Amino acid sequence: MDLSLFPRIRLGHFPTPLEPMGNLSALLGGPRLWVKRDDCTGLSTGGNKTRKLEYLMAEAVAARATVVITQGATQSNHARQTAAAAARLGMKCHILLEDRTGSTDPDYTDNGNVLLDRLHGATVERRPGGADMQREMEQVAEKLRADGLRPYVIPGGGSNPVGALGYVNAAIELVAQAAAQGMKIDYLVHATGSSGTQAGLVAGLHAINSDIKLLGIGVRAPQEKQETMVHDLACRTAEHMGMRGGVPRELVVANCDYVGPGYGLPTPGMQEAVELLARTEGLLLDPVYSGKGMAGLIDLIRKGHFQPKHNVVFLHTGGSVALFGYGEALGLKAAQVG
Repeated sequence: MDLSLFPRIRLGHFPTPLEPMGNLSALLGGPRLWVKRDDCTGLSTGGNKTRKLEYLMAEAVAARATVVITQGATQSNHARQTAAAAARLGMKCHILLEDRTGSTDPDYTDNGNVLLDRLHGATVERRPGGADMQREMEQVAEKLRADGLRPYVIPGGGSNPVGALGYVNAAIELVAQAAAQGMKIDYLVHATGSSGTQAGLVAGLHAINSDIKLLGIGVRAPQEKQETMVHDLACRTAEHMGMRGGVPRELVVANCDYVGPGYGLPTPGMQEAVELLARTEGLLLDPVYSGKGMAGLIDLIRKGHFQPKHNVVFLHTGGSVALFGYGEALGLKAAQVG
């Protein structure tokens, strides 16, 4: 496996830090908790999508694209980082935002990631919940071609075999960091949604014969659907890299007990996790992904899922900008400060 064979444009700050979370470990009574700081990738406040965009935008440049099109939920971290990457590379960016929550709070609909989308110069359109977003993007691409532009369409979350290469690379990076610190990682835990991050990690860890146990905490789909999506993309990513034999199905594990009422909708566990990490480790999680991912990890620790001697790494996928769209849900609106 040689990732240097694939076109890549450097957009982020790598390697991202691997840091201990001593205060949280002590508070929860073990295991030994660490955080892989992919919120520190540097592109428009950072986040996991930067790794994917390094490969996706390289393909867009090779295709001589003049505009990139992508889609996501209203407070999409992926959309924000795509807009920033396009700005850096001198391309236009067209974003379609799907209403998946029904919220009419102006802070949610226009602040946070949405504000930064526009600040980076992206054109933003909205679509109702349940729309066929891939088809919507293809229709926009047809219109832009008719206008003389050369569009490159990026799937939601950057989740295809090209984007997943970013997390194949992250798996290699993490194992090397742990080795340099003389640490054996027992578990790697992260939020899983559009499947690209987990699929890349699964393919990458399998390719280097790592025995790290990977656990995705689902934020959107039921377990069977989530695991099927991840396994399918992991296999396609492995094939894209030229790996033989595919990826064993048992390597894909997603716990989807922490989604709550739906994607992007607050849960008590998410609220606790966001506050706990802010007040014990000075870390900002986001309400949609890392907040629910950490909520799942905390609950599993309390249920005795891990041993005190285990080294458990939480992959922080970024997205804290979305907090500005969830002030009311978190009880942190200015009017609520007493």
